Amino acid sequence: MRGHIILSHGSDSGPDATKVSVLAALAESQGWTTVRPDYREDDARGYAGSIDPRLAQLARAIAASPVPPVLVGSSMGAFVSGLASLDAPVAGLFLLALPTRIPGYPRAFDVRPGVPSFLVHGYADDVCPLDDALAFARDHAIPALLVQDDHRLGATLPDIEAEFLRFLGNLA
Repeated sequence: MRGHIILSHGSDSGPDATKVSVLAALAESQGWTTVRPDYREDDARGYAGSIDPRLAQLARAIAASPVPPVLVGSSMGAFVSGLASLDAPVAGLFLLALPTRIPGYPRAFDVRPGVPSFLVHGYADDVCPLDDALAFARDHAIPALLVQDDHRLGATLPDIEAEFLRFLGNLA
């Protein structure tokens, strides 16, 4: 086993969503173990209301991990992955379509200093503002891949897969 990865889906999605499924399969093909928590019940509480229950579920998954895990998150999954890194040791953060604020939630996005991190964001993301995500990445020296894609990042999945493999390779 090369390590363990916890992949968190976005709101209005599920653990079998395209991005997290593809990235989980890719990681497993490289010898990593993966788990994809199901946040759909939490998400029924609305965006701001889902964050604390998602964080609790993610904390349990991190605690059950045999080693400090890599956290992969898409949109709301990215938001909670970063916040979870503040409370538990993690090996890395791979963030997709990052919101830096959730309306109605008191905390802004943040990450544990020193955790290897990478951001993927689409130029045409109409849900999570590109400028906010880039400002966060710049202020925290997080490398980023900007793609000609929308919030779902479906058109550039091969580019994301290549960056993910590179990211995991740099952690090993």
